[in-house]
Amino acid sequence: MSCRVLRAYPIRVLTYEWRLGNKLLRTGQFDSQEYTEYPVKSLSNENYGVYNCSIINEAGAGRCSFLVTGKAYAPEFYYDTYNPVWQNRHRVYSYSLQWTQMNPDAVDRIVAYRLGIRQAGQQRWWEQEIKINGNIQKGELITYNLTELIKPEAYEVRLTPLTKFGEGDSTIRVIKYSAPVNPHLREFHCGFEDGNICLFTQDDTDNFDWTKQSTATRNTKYTPNTGPNADRSGSKEGFYMYIETSRPRLEGEKARLLSPVFSIAPKNPYGPTNTAYCFSFFYHMYGQHIGVLNVYLRLKGQTTIENPLWSSSGNKGQRWNEAHVNIYPITSFQLIFEGIRGPGIEGDIAIDDVSIAEGECAKQDLTTKNSVDGAVGILVHIWLFPVIVLISILSPRR
Repeated sequence: MSCRVLRAYPIRVLTYEWRLGNKLLRTGQFDSQEYTEYPVKSLSNENYGVYNCSIINEAGAGRCSFLVTGKAYAPEFYYDTYNPVWQNRHRVYSYSLQWTQMNPDAVDRIVAYRLGIRQAGQQRWWEQEIKINGNIQKGELITYNLTELIKPEAYEVRLTPLTKFGEGDSTIRVIKYSAPVNPHLREFHCGFEDGNICLFTQDDTDNFDWTKQSTATRNTKYTPNTGPNADRSGSKEGFYMYIETSRPRLEGEKARLLSPVFSIAPKNPYGPTNTAYCFSFFYHMYGQHIGVLNVYLRLKGQTTIENPLWSSSGNKGQRWNEAHVNIYPITSFQLIFEGIRGPGIEGDIAIDDVSIAEGECAKQDLTTKNSVDGAVGILVHIWLFPVIVLISILSPRR
């Protein structure tokens, strides 16, 4: 580090001081030279800090400062990847963590990152090292896959760069679970925990909307004797979707919730597929004024024709029930939940944990679950093309 002085005339006596913080390192007097230098021969944690060079005469002092450190800058998390969460298994999920390194050439080469992760609200951090091979380029996007995360829990993630001189500056972010919508459907699960409710949307043609709710955050003036007292898992903090049937709602009014559009991957390139999917969900219908819960299947290109999948009505008690239905879509499709208001205010209907998995449902689920709940389960084989052809053949000609 070099500190140069511009002399004035007449020449005054000048002295200098080098300090690291408040520690005096060197002092002296300018003779014929117009600068002073201070070397750091071996960089270590003890040498990090702000070095001040002060030039002093009888009128006062001038100062120049140097920040010396071997610590790497903090990494910067990348938030723009669309839906970086993907499905792994029913109870766990994975997350594609992405970041760039701020000013990677400012210090010695980053050899690794220390990754810390903990469940939101917990104290203990679990740590591991992510090795880095070669030099990181400025703007380079680095990816690391986090696995075995428990649905639908949120996690704090801490990332610290490491050089041969030690730890750099850390950065922290929170990751939250949101159900993915895969380009080709293999598995889908939604517990309505994320902000965008798994890309479900409200139908613009109905009378009122479904509402995201949890027992812990619901209005204290809620209608008693109807609606869930926890989400499907038993958590009072967990969320679900429900229809609020108190005034000004009227009997027969409908609220419709539309799923994202799911694409299926044809197995036969020369014709449609008959891939089976097991569609399941939990529903809650408690109250003396419970109306009707309907589920429809809408295929791509059918904006007005909706195929009934499942229906249930009446009071089912203060409990969550589960429904399973096989579907056989031949093209992209949507699922529609339709709640119909009953004759009074004690008629709240709720749904939670909507799942779609490739393959047919287990037979015991199809036969026992619906019969116990009193629901009308309809096994729908959606092979509409042959049906449409048959109707056209039987129609009388003019």
